[in-house]
Amino acid sequence: MAMVDTPLYPIAVLIDELKNEDIQLRLNSIRRLSTIARALGEERTRKELIPFLVENNDDDDEVLLAMAEELGVFVPYIGGIEHANVLLQPLETLCTVEETVVRDKSVESLCRIGAQMREQDLVEHFIPLVKRLAAGEWFTARVSACGLFHIAYPIASEVTKTELRTIYGQLCQDDMPMVRRSAATNLGKFAATVEAAHLKTDIMSVFEELTQDDQDSVRLLAVEGCAALGKLLEPQDCVAHILPVIVNFSQDKSWRVRYMVANQLYELCEAVGPDPTRSELVPAYVRLLRDNEAEVRIAAAGKVTKFSHILNPELAIQHILPCVKELSTDSSQHVRSALASVIMGMAPVLGKDVTIEQLLPIFLSLLKDEFPDVRLNIISKLDQVNQVIGIDLLSQSLLPAIVELAEDRHWRVRLAIIEYVPLLASQLGVGFFDDKLGALCMQWLKDKVYSIRDAAANNVKRLAEEFGPEWAMQHIIPQVLDMINDPHYLYRMTILHAISLLAPVLGSEITSSKLLPLVINASKDRVPNIKFNVAKVLQSLIPIVDASAVENTIRPCLVELGEDADVDVRFYASQALQSCDQLKISS
Repeated sequence: MAMVDTPLYPIAVLIDELKNEDIQLRLNSIRRLSTIARALGEERTRKELIPFLVENNDDDDEVLLAMAEELGVFVPYIGGIEHANVLLQPLETLCTVEETVVRDKSVESLCRIGAQMREQDLVEHFIPLVKRLAAGEWFTARVSACGLFHIAYPIASEVTKTELRTIYGQLCQDDMPMVRRSAATNLGKFAATVEAAHLKTDIMSVFEELTQDDQDSVRLLAVEGCAALGKLLEPQDCVAHILPVIVNFSQDKSWRVRYMVANQLYELCEAVGPDPTRSELVPAYVRLLRDNEAEVRIAAAGKVTKFSHILNPELAIQHILPCVKELSTDSSQHVRSALASVIMGMAPVLGKDVTIEQLLPIFLSLLKDEFPDVRLNIISKLDQVNQVIGIDLLSQSLLPAIVELAEDRHWRVRLAIIEYVPLLASQLGVGFFDDKLGALCMQWLKDKVYSIRDAAANNVKRLAEEFGPEWAMQHIIPQVLDMINDPHYLYRMTILHAISLLAPVLGSEITSSKLLPLVINASKDRVPNIKFNVAKVLQSLIPIVDASAVENTIRPCLVELGEDADVDVRFYASQALQSCDQLKISS
C-alpha cells in the first residue's frame, strides 16, 4: 500500500477492484482487507469498510469465502472486542448464501468472534442474530443457525434458554432435510452447553426424533451424536437412552447408517461402558463384521483390535476371532486390507498360545494375499506380534514369507520390507540377519526401481549404525567395492549415494582408506552423471576425512573435474572446490 496519501484511496481502490471482471483481482483485494484496514484506521474501518462489505456480497463464491475467512480474524482492525458486533452483519449475510463452504466458513468465523465477545454484546447482538437465522425464510439461513447455538446458549437468560431449546427442537423437525442434517451434526456441541436436567428431557427428545428420521443422511449424522451425548449423560442414562439406539442403528435398513455405526463403534462403546458393551454390543458388532455390504465390513474390520481390547480374551476368542477368520478370506480386497492393518494388534489381547495357534495362520495367509495393499498392511505391524510370540517363533513362521515378499513384483511391497529390515535386524540379531537377509539388502541396491535403490542405500546406512563399523567393513564394503564397477551406470550412481551415507557412520579412517579411493576411481567414469555425482560425494566427504586427504586426494580430483567438457560436472566440481577452500581458510 504505497499510495495511501489520499485518505479515501484504499476504499476507492477496493471499490474499483471488486467491480473488476477479473476474479483473481477481486480475490486479491479481499485478501488485502487487513492492509486496507490498517491504512484506514479502526474508526473508518468500522464506519466505511465494513458497511461497504455488507453491500458488496453479490460476488463469486471464492471471493465470498475469502471474505468470510478474513472477517473471522478482523477484531483487532476494528478497535477490539468492544466493537466486535460490527462484524456480525456481513457474516450474517454470508450465512445465507447458497454455497455450503461459504456458509460453513461464515459460521466458523462467527463462532470465533462470539467466543471473544463480551456477555452484554452477546445478549444484545449475537442471540438476536441466531434467532433471525433460525427463522430465515430460505433454508440456508436455518442451516447456518444450527452451528451457532452453542455460543449463544450459555450466556442467555433462563427465559431465552427455554426459547433457544424450543427453536433448536423446531430445526430438528424442519421440512428441509439439509436443516435437519445440520441440527443433527451440531447437536453434540449444543448439548454440551445445556443443563443436565434439560439434557435428559429436551435434548434427548429431539435426539430420538433425529434417530427415527426418514432420511438416512440425517440418521447417520445422529449416529455421531450418540457418542457425544453418551459422554454427557450418566452411565445409567446412557445405557437407557443411547444403547438401544446403537443396537437399532446396527440393523438399520441403510448401509450408510450401518457403516457409520461400524466406524463409530469404539467411541460408542466408550460412552456406554464395558459391561453393556460385552452384553449388548458384541452381537451388534458381530452383525456388522458379517454385513452384506463390503463398505460396512471394511469399517467394522478396521476396529477389531480396538473392540477386542474392550472385551476380555474369552469373549474376543469366542465372538471376534471366528469373524476375523472369515474376513481374512473375504471376497473384497479392501476388507482384507482393512483387517490386515489392525489384526496384529489382537496378539497382545489373545495371548501367546492363541496367537500361535489361531492368529499366526491368518497372518501367513494375509502375507501371501494376491493384493499388495493387504501384504503391505501386515508387514508394517510385524513388531506387535514379535512382542507376544518372541523372535524365534516369528523368524520360523514369518521370515520365509518376508524373504518372499522382499522379491515381490510390486515395488511398494519391496519398499515396505526394506523400511522394516533395520527393526527386524535389531530383533533378529547380527548372526541370524547375516544368514537370511544380508544378501537381500545388497540385492536391493540393484533394483530396477529408483525408490527401492534409494531406500536400500539408506537401509545399508541404518544397518551399519545398528551393527557397527566392523560389521560394515566385513559385510558391506567388499560388495560395494564390487558394485562400483557395475556395467549399468544407474547402479554405479546408487553405490556413490550409499558411500555418501556410509561415510559419516564409518568414520574418517575407513572412509579415507576404503571409500575415498572408490570415489576417486569413479571420477574417470565415461558417464557425466556419474562424474558430477562424484563431485557431490567428494564435497560431502570433505568434513569427514582429514585435511591432508582433502588437499592431496580430493582437491586434485575436483580440479580435474572442473575442466570436464560437461557443464554440470564443472558446476558441481566448482561448488566442491569452494568447500575445500572454506575448510582451508577455517583451519
